[in-house]
Amino acid sequence: MVQCQNERSQHKNRDSARKQLRARLYEFELEKKREETRKTEASKLEINFGSQIRSYVLAPYRMIKDHRTKLSIGDVDKVLDGDLEELQHAFLVWRKTGRTAGAGADDIED
Repeated sequence: MVQCQNERSQHKNRDSARKQLRARLYEFELEKKREETRKTEASKLEINFGSQIRSYVLAPYRMIKDHRTKLSIGDVDKVLDGDLEELQHAFLVWRKTGRTAGAGADDIED
């Protein structure tokens, strides 16, 4: 709520109060966005050894392992050539259901 009685005219006071209210609402929305950004930044993990999402092992055996979804792929060349569909599907299943590839989460249920 904003109240303004600076001017003699009721219309000018109303316009001034609207401007003040708009400025306060804008600042309130900016603060909400800042808080949301702070929460997102706080939830990020540190970049350290062992915090990777995926491991690519090319020697002595060839395998790709997604640590979030527990998916292992033996055909490394296919993935390195750009066929990421299997990884994407496993991630979407994990994100929607919370189940990993090893937990019998084959398809997303609608």
